[in-house]
Formats: sequence, structure tokens, C-alpha cells
Amino acid sequence: MRATAQQPQRAPDGAPVHYERHRPEQTTLYRLVQQHAASFIAHTEASTGAELSRFIKDEIEAFLECGILAHGFLRLRCGECGHDKLLAFSCKRRGFCPSCGARRMAQTAAHLVDRVIPHVPVRQWVLSLPIPLRVLLAARPELVTQVLQAVQRVVTLHLLDAAGLKADEGQGGAVTLIQRFGSAANLNIHLHCLVLDGVYRRGADGSPAFIDAASPTDDELHALLQSVIERLMKLRTRRGVLVEDMGQTYLAEPDADGEGACTLRPLQAAAVAYRIAFGPRAGQKVLTLRGAMPREDRARQPLCADIDGFSLHAAVRVEAHDRKRLEQLCRYITRPSLSDERVQLNAAGQVELKLKTPWRDGTTHLVMSPLEFMQRLAALVPRPRLHLIRFHGVLAPNAKLRALVVPQWSAQPQEASEGVVATACEAEPILFRSGRISWARLLKRVFDIDMHTCPNCGGGELKIIAAIVERPVIEKILTHLGLDPQPPPRGRAREVVQD
Repeated sequence: MRATAQQPQRAPDGAPVHYERHRPEQTTLYRLVQQHAASFIAHTEASTGAELSRFIKDEIEAFLECGILAHGFLRLRCGECGHDKLLAFSCKRRGFCPSCGARRMAQTAAHLVDRVIPHVPVRQWVLSLPIPLRVLLAARPELVTQVLQAVQRVVTLHLLDAAGLKADEGQGGAVTLIQRFGSAANLNIHLHCLVLDGVYRRGADGSPAFIDAASPTDDELHALLQSVIERLMKLRTRRGVLVEDMGQTYLAEPDADGEGACTLRPLQAAAVAYRIAFGPRAGQKVLTLRGAMPREDRARQPLCADIDGFSLHAAVRVEAHDRKRLEQLCRYITRPSLSDERVQLNAAGQVELKLKTPWRDGTTHLVMSPLEFMQRLAALVPRPRLHLIRFHGVLAPNAKLRALVVPQWSAQPQEASEGVVATACEAEPILFRSGRISWARLLKRVFDIDMHTCPNCGGGELKIIAAIVERPVIEKILTHLGLDPQPPPRGRAREVVQD
């Protein structure tokens, strides 16, 4: 599955488009990591005198094996014509793999729309933070929970007031996606909250009734952001994160203990501030390429408040009936951090990262050396067991009203047959869980790609016949098919001239 497709595709004759294996070894991103990962690790550890975090090394290793047939695959065969198809294993990581990120995007968006978000209006609240707080939350991700609690408390009280209810008379609901990146592959921790645009109130019979809330005004949004800031400042002071001394308030120095802190935190701080962490250009800004005309400052956007580096945006609202637009919004906020098409090499061997939207000064690309680009990728890798999706209010896992308000779902008759092919793509045990959407259905839903029908005869069904994981068998099958049985070679660590 490629992250570039936006609309369902069909062949010119109207026949379904069949799934074709993504070949990561042919992409610029893969070749960059393949050739420069060892050099990046060696130079980073030499610059800091400490070992790079294990989870970042594991992320790089898993990415280099993702989608490569030489590392194992599943074999499918058509029962009608005997046509074989090979499906390579995927890494399922959350850092910078575009293929697995695109799959997770489609899976999460479909799950939220089909199984979580009720058929009521939804408003997106986006909270952006100043650079010092981004650095702090990157170093101490457990503090994100406290930030999120403050935001949800302020927004919920606003919705109750807008609905004319007291705090104990209603309950709101929300899903928050903690996004860790910006369009420039920079580390930018910010919150996308899909908030039910109203509150639920129990009726006399105990059933929940949804009450719409009036849209906030610009002045109300500014006041809400001010309340969020005040809550965060008080919370940080009590926790010892903020220190007040001689009338000045500043962030306390983060604890330097922990796995790979000496290497990870400089990488994160540099990625937040668009700078280089290590190497000849350490501390300098990333080079930019201006390929568009500068834009004039636009008028202030509606329902967007800015105070001292904090920003709160609430202009996007989706009506209750517009589930297609809601799913598009969910895909946007769960999208992967990178796409293969945005990464390219110039004639000088430098990495040119294309921005999704040109900046106001006309910047369209960022220009980095391969090792500087590897620093960005490493900073984007989240820590293990860090939950990036949170549920609140009536949508919380243990909420009493959750079962009464979420969409009801029942498995379709074809789910069992499609689930086998889904398992093939994901290389996991065959588990039919009620909340899981098969990969075959996702491909059909998002891209109109037919996964389980044989592309050779068009009538047979592809079924798994084996999982190939043993090296001798892998080499034998790939050699028989005329494919390279060896994985792409890894680049060796090379020296970098220091100034």
C-alpha cells in the first residue's frame, strides 16, 4: 500500500486494481538508511561518548527488513489456476516507515469511524506548543498525559456551559491523536483532539441524549487558551518542571538518567528547533531551498488563538452525517511522518526534503546531508509502549455510556475469507477480533484494490499455503523465481571530517 493514493483507482477497462508488492529497496528513503545507518550510529556515539538508544537501533533494523522478500514472506496460491504470490513481512513500526505508517493510518481511521466516534457532530481542536515545551515533552513523554488532561478539562467545561448544563449534568467525549512531527520531518509534539461537539445527558430512563453545543467565538477561544496555559503553568510548577526564581520562570533541567539520554536528547532538541545535532554543522539551521514566491501575511484565521507560542485552533467541524469527511480527517491526523515521494537526492548527494506546503518565505525544500537527515529520522522514533491515541469521557474504555453511544458493528459474512488474506499481509496469527478490520478490506475501502482475487485468472481466490521464514527455503524459492535471494547490502560506517 502506498501513502500517495487518495482516491479509489481502477484500470482503464474498469477492472479492479490488484495489489502489487511495495518495493522499498527501490526508494530513495530506503537507500539512504541502508547506506548511512551504520555511519550515523557510529558518529552519534562518538560525538556523545554514549550508546544510542536501543529502540532507535531496533527501528532502523526493522525498517531495513520491512518489505524485503529475502527476510521472509508468506506464499499465496490461487486454487483455480495455481498462480503464486509472495507477500513480504512488514516491520509494523511507528517511526518513519511510510508503508507501515500508511497501513496504520487506514486501519486507525476506519476503526475510529466504524467503532468509536458516534454519529454526532465532531470538532477538531488542535493545540500547538512553544518550542521549550516541545523539547520537554520529547524528553519526558509522561508529561503529555498531564497536558492532555488540562486541555480536555477546559474544553469539556466549555461544552457543558455552551449546552447550558452544569458540570455534573453531562459528559463529553473525545479522541486525541498525539502527533509527533511537522511537515518538515521536525519533532513537533502537538495534540489533535476530535471532540464531540456537544455533551451527553442521561434521560429519565437512563439512555443518553446528545445536546449540541454552540460554536465558540474567537473571544471564547482566546479565553479557553488562556485557561489552558494557566492550568499548565500551575501544574508544571507543582511538579517541579517550572522553577520560579527572582521573578523569572524557566524550565528545570530534565533528568539526564535513562537509556540513551545523552544521545537522544540532543537529537530531539535539534529536530524541534530545525537545527543540526552533530557533525561539522552542529548547532546550525537546516539549509532551505526557496522555489516559490513569498506570501503576504494573511488575515487572522477564524477560531484560531495564539498566545506566547501556544496556539489553539477549532475551525474544523464535521457534521454528524458526513462520515466520509470524518474518515478523511482521521486519516489526515494519523498520517505517517514521511512519504517516499517527498525524499530525493540532488546532484551533490544531499537530501532534499519537499515540504507539503511552501512556507510563507517561499521555502519548498529542506536540504541536508545524509547524516543530518538520519538525525531527523532518529528523533521521530517514539519510545516503546508510548500510547499516541487517547480516549476521553464517554469514549474512554471503561466509561459507562460507551457501549450506548459508539456505533454498533457486526462482522460481515465475507469477513472470515478476507481475514485470512489480511493475516497474510500482516504476518500475524489468524485472529478474528471483533474490532479488527482486515487488510484486504482496508485496501478495498481506501484504494479500491482487490487483494484476495487472483490477478492471473480473475476468478480464483488466493489462499495462504505457507509462511517461509527459514533461510535455505527462502533462497531456494527466490532463486527459482529469478529473484535476488540476498537482502540489500548495508553500508559501512565512514569517517566524517570534523571542523
